[in-house]
Amino acid sequence: MLQKILIANRGEIACRIIKTARRMGVATVAVYSDADRNARHVAEADEAVHIGDAVAAESYLNGTKIIAACKQTDAQAVHPGYGFLSENAAFAGRLKQADIAFIGPGPDAIEAMGDKLASKALAQKAGVNTIPGHSEVVADAAEAVKISEEIGYPVMIKASAGGGGKGMRVAHNRDEAEAGFERAASEALSSFGDGRILIEKFIDQPRHIEIQVIADSYGNVVTLNERECSIQRRHQKVIEEAPSPFIDKKTRAAMSAQAIVLAKAVDYRSAGTVEFIVDANHKFYFLEMNTRLQVEHAVTEMITGLDLVELMIRVAAGEKLAIKQADVKINGWSMETRIYAENPHRNFLPSSGRLSKYQPPLESECLRVDSGVEEGAEISMFYDPMIAKVISWGETREQAIANMQTALGQYYIRGVETNLSFICAIMGHSRFQAGEFTTNFIAEEYPDGFSPPESSEHARINLICVMTALHYRLTNRAASVSSQAPDYDRNVETNWVVVIGQHNYQTGIAIDPVAASTKTNGQDENGKSNLSFSRINFNGQSYLVEDGWQPAQLIYSGLVNGQQIHLQIEKNGYGYDVTQAGNLKTIYVLTRRTAELNEKMPVKQRTDQSHFLLSPMPGLLVSLGVKQGQTVKTGEELAVIESMKMENSLRADHDGVVAKVLVEAGVTLEVDQAILEFEQ
Repeated sequence: MLQKILIANRGEIACRIIKTARRMGVATVAVYSDADRNARHVAEADEAVHIGDAVAAESYLNGTKIIAACKQTDAQAVHPGYGFLSENAAFAGRLKQADIAFIGPGPDAIEAMGDKLASKALAQKAGVNTIPGHSEVVADAAEAVKISEEIGYPVMIKASAGGGGKGMRVAHNRDEAEAGFERAASEALSSFGDGRILIEKFIDQPRHIEIQVIADSYGNVVTLNERECSIQRRHQKVIEEAPSPFIDKKTRAAMSAQAIVLAKAVDYRSAGTVEFIVDANHKFYFLEMNTRLQVEHAVTEMITGLDLVELMIRVAAGEKLAIKQADVKINGWSMETRIYAENPHRNFLPSSGRLSKYQPPLESECLRVDSGVEEGAEISMFYDPMIAKVISWGETREQAIANMQTALGQYYIRGVETNLSFICAIMGHSRFQAGEFTTNFIAEEYPDGFSPPESSEHARINLICVMTALHYRLTNRAASVSSQAPDYDRNVETNWVVVIGQHNYQTGIAIDPVAASTKTNGQDENGKSNLSFSRINFNGQSYLVEDGWQPAQLIYSGLVNGQQIHLQIEKNGYGYDVTQAGNLKTIYVLTRRTAELNEKMPVKQRTDQSHFLLSPMPGLLVSLGVKQGQTVKTGEELAVIESMKMENSLRADHDGVVAKVLVEAGVTLEVDQAILEFEQ
């Protein structure tokens, strides 16, 4: 068994690997850049080595420095995690030459499967189903257009190297093919150091389903069932689950058989994933093979009871697989959601900054949180914006979804924008809950961008009742403070108005002594009940609110007429900032008279900034496409900003003339920083 391993990665995956290594008694070495000096993975490892600047090319992508760190610490092996050098055949080869084990496949397998052109040819030779397309590297944009028209639109333009949604574009016409080639090539070069592009037919109504394999050095290959990865945005997976609600036993067996054939064809060892596109008729086609641990590996672990990181370490140490295909079962259902630092209300633009408050949901047998951050951590613009992965389990798919919804409601993150509201919306969507979706789900359901769905009447009533009960409780508590001036006792109102946006809701309250007296659970150490009960009257109906919430607690969990409700509540002046299903609302609970006066208050007008081009995200201004005095047309590219390894094109939303250029290319921008000013 290996005694010490170095983890050539950062964030949640580094922490995930450390967790398994510690359980196995294997010492760990972390590496870190300037930006990660105080990161969680550095603190959790047994040793840590600084390897360079914040820019990945100078640190996490610098194989020379990582090998030097191995020699410095006497690490016997390197676990690359995912991303960075995890699928770099040259790096794996250099480790082999240095007599350092690579916890992953051999260099030849990485090279064969890491190149989409070569892997497709190899898959065809092995008898694996493949998608029709162009089998050679595309030279330039003009050739991209020519090939696309020969194949027939729509086409997928994608990087030959790498993955993770970077360097990928779908083109439906000549203009999109030309622009898509340029963007895909640029992203591929900056992300993987390889700008080669290939083009293939884009399959409509596809599902993205992958087969997990694990192989040893003795020719044994075992598949660990499939993962459903069709909920994607810009080809980046957002929600994954295992098993798939679409795949039947026959298709699973056929896909698994082809995955094994492909793995054996390249003498594969370690964990790997064979990705397929599956159409509506259960026909499947090889997409690519990821020669590394997948981000979504946890859902496979939850339904099989296997630890993939442990299996990888044991295979790298020369052990035979201790499991046979017959040992692999499907136990229940598992979901994974990726929590990103991005703003879903601004076209999912990245958000960087410090986590001023961070409280993940409590883990249990049904819930796991893989995270590499803690309160006070910095979400850097230099790296991927993922904060954490939330993984739920249930005996059924419905239970796994319900457990995920509870966990998301209890996930408290402040300091950066997150996609929690978006994830909650998908989890509650009828199509998702029915399992009726494809990779087009997000584009179909949110064609004009994401905006949170209107709360159901049931959720709105529960929110109104809870806020009435909590405000009454806090007001009553304040009125009971000792040492108040004599003859100035406060009489706490029982009739209130809950103000949500432009809507007023009249409520009434009375403590329910009967309900309280019949409750026997929820007692403190002195045997006294710590549960609160309130009877709320709203729209002629009576609602019982019961909870154990205490002032200053960030998470509220309670019942309204026996139905669970989870909120995040912060006092904000005279009101409350309340987050429900990831959506933030400012709520006021007022007396009837105060509510009448509140309606007479003028609404503050927002400053007009329509004549400025503002940076929608923090990032590097890669290029400016206009100059002072230039006339621009609607849709014309004005600037390109790079943030978190993705390039974002800013285009004119109306005709105009550039009055001033306020920044130069190459500067680092803050969110909402002015780039251009237009004539009014």
